[in-house]
Amino acid sequence: MSGIGGYGARVDIAKASADEWRKHVRVRGSVEQDREALARLIEYDGDPFEIELYEHASDPRVRLIDRAVRSRVGQYSRHLRRLEERAKRTRDAGA
Repeated sequence: MSGIGGYGARVDIAKASADEWRKHVRVRGSVEQDREALARLIEYDGDPFEIELYEHASDPRVRLIDRAVRSRVGQYSRHLRRLEERAKRTRDAGA
């Protein structure tokens, strides 16, 4: 049995969902990158929809939330890496 998303048969659905969400956050661009791209588009043609998107991306709350989400994902990734390193050191010390 392959399980969900390559996790195997015995997987916690919430863990699989959280892993996929973190992966999505890592690969998508930040709000700052979107804002800069939209600014270039607005300079080129000034489309009203692009202006609205730029204003949304420039909202301090949106920028703050994006930074916080990306920071949390990074913290959790570092936490998992430390746990793996600790487990490896324990295995190596016991061998």
